[in-house]
Amino acid sequence: MIERSITGQTEHLKQTADRHRLALENEKDELMAWIHEVKTPLTAMHLIIDRMEDQALKSQLSYEWLRIHLLLDQQLHQKRMSFIENDLSVEFIQLQPLIFKEIKDLQSWCIQKGIGFDIQLEAEEVLSDAKWLAFIIRQLLTNAVKYSEASEIEIKSFQKGERTHLEVKDFGRGIDQKDVPRIFDKGFTSTTDHHDQASTGMGLYLTKKAAAPLLIHIDVHSEFGAGTVFTLTFPKRNQFERVISV
Repeated sequence: MIERSITGQTEHLKQTADRHRLALENEKDELMAWIHEVKTPLTAMHLIIDRMEDQALKSQLSYEWLRIHLLLDQQLHQKRMSFIENDLSVEFIQLQPLIFKEIKDLQSWCIQKGIGFDIQLEAEEVLSDAKWLAFIIRQLLTNAVKYSEASEIEIKSFQKGERTHLEVKDFGRGIDQKDVPRIFDKGFTSTTDHHDQASTGMGLYLTKKAAAPLLIHIDVHSEFGAGTVFTLTFPKRNQFERVISV
C-alpha cells in the first residue's frame, strides 16, 4: 500500500512538473514571438529617423530608439538563456568585425556623449559562439558607454600562454569596491546612484550566465571615480574542443 502511494505521488508530481514546463515553454515562445513582432516597427522607425534633417532631434530620437532596442535584445537573450547549451554553434570568430559591428550599433549614443574607441587587437580570433559572444561584448560596451563621459574606451586583445584575453576598459565613474562582488547578481544596481532609473540590473547578470557555457572567465577591476576594466579570458582551444565533442 505504501509503495503504491509513493508511486502515485511520484507520478502526480511528474505530471505536474511536465505541465509547468510546458506552460513555461509556451510563455517563452509567445514572448519571443512578440519581441520579433515589435522589431518590425522598430526597424521602420529607424529608417524614418535616418531620413530626418533636424540633427538635434535625430540624435535624441536615435538614442531613445537604441534604448528600446537594447532592452528588447536583453529580454530576448534572457528567454533564450534556459536552452543556451542547445543554441551554441562554436567556430573560430574574427574579433575585429564582430567588435566593429557592436560599436557601430552604439554610434548615435557614443556621438551624443563624445565617446571614442581605442582598439588594439593583437589576438585576432577566438573559438566561441558568434551570437552569444556578440551579446556578451554588447553588454560590456553598453555598460562602458553608459557610465562614461567624453572619453575613450579601450578594447584590447592579446595572447597569454594558451589563452586569449579581451579587455574592455573605460574611464568612467567606476564601481565602489563594496559593490564589485555583487555586480553580476540578478537585479543588482549600484548603491552609489539610487536615482539611476535606466538601469535594470540585468546586463551583467546575463553576461555572466552567457559566459559560463562558453567557458569564458570574466574578471573585473575597478577604481571608483577612475574607471573599470572587464577582462574576458577564453578557454584553451583543446579544452573547448574536448568539451563540445562530448
